[in-house]
Order: sequence, then C-alpha cells, then structure tokens
Amino acid sequence: MRFHIIIAAFLWAAFVESRKIRGISSSYKRFYRERKSFLCIDGSKMIPFEQVNDDYCDCADGSDEPGTSACPRGRFYCTNLGFRPHYIPSSRVNDGICDCCDASDEYNSHARCQNTCWNLGQKERAYVEGQMKTLDEGLRLKQQLIEEGVLLWREKQAQLRELQRAAEDLQIKLEEHRKRKHEADRLKEQTLKALKAGDKGFRHQNSTVSHLFQLLDSNKDGSISLDEVKAKVVLVHDETRVLSKDEALTLLGGGHQMDLSKFQNTLWDVLIRGDGYKIKDAHSAPGGLMSEDPHLKAADRAAEWEATNLKKVEEAYETVNMEISDLQKKLEIDYGTDWEYLFLNGQCYKLKVYEYMYTLCPFNMVSQKSTAGTEVSLGLWGMWAGPAKNHYSQMVYENGEPCWQGGSRTTSVTMTCGTETALRSVKEPSKCQYIMDFETPVACQPVLKQRGVHSEL
Repeated sequence: MRFHIIIAAFLWAAFVESRKIRGISSSYKRFYRERKSFLCIDGSKMIPFEQVNDDYCDCADGSDEPGTSACPRGRFYCTNLGFRPHYIPSSRVNDGICDCCDASDEYNSHARCQNTCWNLGQKERAYVEGQMKTLDEGLRLKQQLIEEGVLLWREKQAQLRELQRAAEDLQIKLEEHRKRKHEADRLKEQTLKALKAGDKGFRHQNSTVSHLFQLLDSNKDGSISLDEVKAKVVLVHDETRVLSKDEALTLLGGGHQMDLSKFQNTLWDVLIRGDGYKIKDAHSAPGGLMSEDPHLKAADRAAEWEATNLKKVEEAYETVNMEISDLQKKLEIDYGTDWEYLFLNGQCYKLKVYEYMYTLCPFNMVSQKSTAGTEVSLGLWGMWAGPAKNHYSQMVYENGEPCWQGGSRTTSVTMTCGTETALRSVKEPSKCQYIMDFETPVACQPVLKQRGVHSEL
C-alpha cells in the first residue's frame, strides 16, 4: 500500500510540475490561476486553459505562452532570486543559451546552466554598497562645501560693499584733485601772461623778450633770419638735429625774418611755453626757457605735482571700478541653490586624453591643447542645462572657435557624484561637439537612483 502511495505522489508531483506556469512574475500570477478558460491579457481572445504554455501561440499579445518560445511577441520573466529579476524575449527560451542567471529559461534544453544569481547578487550588493558609501561621503563633503559657499558668498558681498565705498571716496578725491589741478593750471597761465606782458614782478634778464631776441639775433641787425633760427633753435628732445627749412619757416610765421614786435607775439611764446623747441646751449630745463623764471618755475612745479596726483587717483579709481565690475559679474552667476558650486569659480581642472590636454575652468571656459602647443577654445561659459528635477547636473559652454565644417565648438559637462573634484573623461561623439564628465561632491543627491531594475508592466 505504501508503495502505491509513493508512486501516486511522484506522478502527482510530475503532473504539477508539467502544469507549472513558467515565465511570469508574481504580479501577473492572478491572470494564470487555473480554471476552465484563459482570457488573453489584452482581452482579445478566450481559450481553454489547457492551451496555456502548450507551445502554440493563441493570443496576439503572446500572454498564453509566457514559458515557451511559441509567440514572437512573448517575453519570459527571469525570477533570478538573489539578483535582479528581468524579462528576456521568449525566443530565447530553451535555445541552449543561459540568459537567466537562475537557469529558469533553459528548463527543457540540453544546456547545463548553473545558478549564478547569488554570486552576481553579491557583486551587485557590493557595488551598491560602495556607491552608497561614496554617496554618504559625497553628501558629507557637499555639506561642508555648502557651508563654505555661504561664507564665501557673504565675503564677496562684503568685499563688493567695501569696494563700492572705496570708489565713492575716490570719486570725491578725484573731484578735489581735478579742482586743484585746474587751479594750478590757471595760476601757471596767469604767470605766463604776466611774464609775457613784461610785468616788473616777473621780469628776469634771461626771460625777457628783448634778451631772448638778442640771443637769436647773431648779426645784431634788429631782425631774426631763417639761418639764425636754424642755427640757434633746436628740438628739446633732440638737440643734435638741425631744423629743416620748413620747420624754421613755420617758427618764423611763414616769413624769412621777423623783428622784435613780431617775435614777441610768435616765436617767443613758443620758446617760453616749451612747445618742443628751445634755444641751443641755453641753460634751462627741458620744456623751454620758462623754467628760468622762479615764479613760473614754482607754478609749473605745482601744476606738475597736481597732475601727477590726479593721475594716481584716476588710476586707483579705474582699478577699483574694474574690480567692482569683475566681482559683480561673478556674483551674477548661478552657483546653485546654496551657492555650493561657488568654490569652483577661479579653479581649472585638466585631463590628458591621447595627444590632447583638456582644461575645464568652471564658469569660464573649456580648451584643448595639442602636444604641438596649439590651443583651441571649446566654448565659453553659457548656462546650466540639466533637467527640471536636477537643474545643476549639466553645464553648457558655447561659442568656441569655429569648426571647419561650420558653426562653433560647444561642450556639455555632466556633473557626477564623487568624493573628489576632478575632470574624469572627455569625448567627442560628433565633430566639434564635446562631452565631459566632471566629478564633484556637490553633485551628490540625497537619493541614489536604483540601477538595472526593469518595470514588470
């Protein structure tokens, strides 16, 4: 009796195994509860339940043959316990090649498949664990960089306010120095006029009209000739060069000679102002004979002093305004919701790929340099171009150097999570279009996206 019971149990188990619905996920088992008939999942047809997995395709959607290769549109579900479940095309079922790591796709073939799901799962879990550790460390570093970014932002704002105050102070000083220079120039002009008019208070034997006229009038005939001008008048900065005839005629007012009256209104004024000319071998400072009069000399020193001071203040004012402009441009850039990317400004990162050295300067430019030393711009900072849910995941650099096919070079930089900040890879998938992978802790997101999990629906 016991023998008959054992035989019956064996036959029943074989029957149950033969009727087992293979290739379905747990979420689809409700469609395959054994009953008299089976409704194709797309609702197109009703068939007897015996025709399920009978190696003949009855349903257009292939739902009646999840465990065989009968239906061209069918798919087989690999449970892969211990690893990641996934679907394969039903054409791969019992084809002699192990596609499921649990070997469930080769249940009726000559293939000798081993269950490798546990080993694959271990590797997957180790990888995910490593990713999670990287993520945790990246998030920790990111928080530090956020705190540093906030402090750096505040420092730059304070620096901007300081520069703006300095600019205001310099503007006030600038107006003061302009007034003082104007007053010094006015005093110098008054001194010149007084000297020219022969005022007794400014008279000096080496700067009077008659004295200078006598110096030039070599033959003492009461007039200055073309030859006398060429012989006595020289350039302030080149005493060795003899004046040309045209230059001498110009100094004489177009004529070939001049008397004392005409000299006073023309050539004397040129010499006294120091407009590039002076009397040869006259012991006076460069700039003409005007420096020999003590009053005029003092006025000239005062005007020169004020001009020097004004120039210094103008240069300081211009420098401060340039610094303000540069700082404002930097502060206008979007550095992330918490200024976490601010630390990248002013930094550059390099990576050598074959014969090229690539340089990424965030928020500035991207370049490529060959071993021959030729450098090419691959784009200037443009904008953030990530999707709405992760806007700061991609940078775009535009308007690089023109490409030989037309258009300009552009570079897209993908920001990836990591514990270091470095340029990891550079590719050129299409001509003059570059893709870079840039790793940094500030790209880490709190939730790690699951890898390799396929939808069952």
